[in-house]
Amino acid sequence: MSKLAFLIFVSCVLLATFSFSKTGSAETKVSGDTETAILAGGCFWCMEHPYEDLPGVSKVISGYTGGKKKKPTYKEVASGSTLHVEAVEVHFDPAKISYSDILEIFWRNIDPTDAGGQFVDRGKQYTTGIFYKNKQQKQVAQASKKSIEGSKRFSKKIITKIVKAGAFYRAEEYHQDFFKKNYIHYRVYRAGSGRDEFINRVWGKDKEYKISRTGLNNAPQFTLVGNKTGSKNHLTKLQYYVTQKSGTEPPYKNEYWDNKRPGIYVDIVSGEPLFSSKDKFKSGTGWPSFTRPLVQENIVQQRDATLGMVRIELRSKSADSHLGHLFRDGPKPTGLRYCINSASLRFVAVENLTKEGYGDFSTLFSNGL
Repeated sequence: MSKLAFLIFVSCVLLATFSFSKTGSAETKVSGDTETAILAGGCFWCMEHPYEDLPGVSKVISGYTGGKKKKPTYKEVASGSTLHVEAVEVHFDPAKISYSDILEIFWRNIDPTDAGGQFVDRGKQYTTGIFYKNKQQKQVAQASKKSIEGSKRFSKKIITKIVKAGAFYRAEEYHQDFFKKNYIHYRVYRAGSGRDEFINRVWGKDKEYKISRTGLNNAPQFTLVGNKTGSKNHLTKLQYYVTQKSGTEPPYKNEYWDNKRPGIYVDIVSGEPLFSSKDKFKSGTGWPSFTRPLVQENIVQQRDATLGMVRIELRSKSADSHLGHLFRDGPKPTGLRYCINSASLRFVAVENLTKEGYGDFSTLFSNGL
């Protein structure tokens, strides 16, 4: 099933109407010390957010490359007539994140052995490729591919091509940051695509590639929504104890356990979006509890064997803040309880989302989802 056909099905189920705007201009100009990486990994919706909010990444653009026609539309690319592939253009600062790091993340999000597309999406427009911009990128890409081949992680031959980059055309605005603007639609599509199952099976505990970078004065820096940055210097003693020392705050004597206002909860250190009031429920535990994350990829799970028991610890992806624990005694529809410390969170009320750089999440509250 192609992505277009799958979305038509999802649209009927959710009674949603999809619309397409005009295609944007060709490759965006890059300024200063920023470099770009052009990568094709199937559905560009699924390739945007692995790079969003990474240290050193300023923006990720969905678009089309590899074909002959100028300014192709989504429908033209989907038909296969233009020979373009869906791709992302990652803008990054090489002083904070290397091109090699960019490629390590790329390999962890695709099936490089599939010549017919990616997962449920079939057709040339969904095939994988690395489009190098210069000789140095070509050499790094070739070495990266050779390393993956040598790892024997994939049982079949890796067929991802490394080719010289041509024109990159920005896709319609509808496709930009799709996972933020149309979160529900994206999660339904992604859940049915098979991508996550493949990544978990092939990469296991290595699926989360760790990037170690430090900013000024050795204080960890994190790229946030709106390209803001934050450090640990602003934390209170309790916030530091909880987020950095994996502590636990007192139940019922914390800021958000009974907060009923609409909005989102972000990491107190980095600002990465974590949870929504839409998924918050009264658990009777005295801590904020949620049935699911707002952005699943911003939550990292790991084994916690402290206190004489085995639990699932929750940490934020970019800041590595201790958040709380995951339990399987929550209400429907997930049956999960994300038990979170208020000290790990900052609440952003719905009326302040746009002002604080989280405007993409406003639609979660304006359309009743």
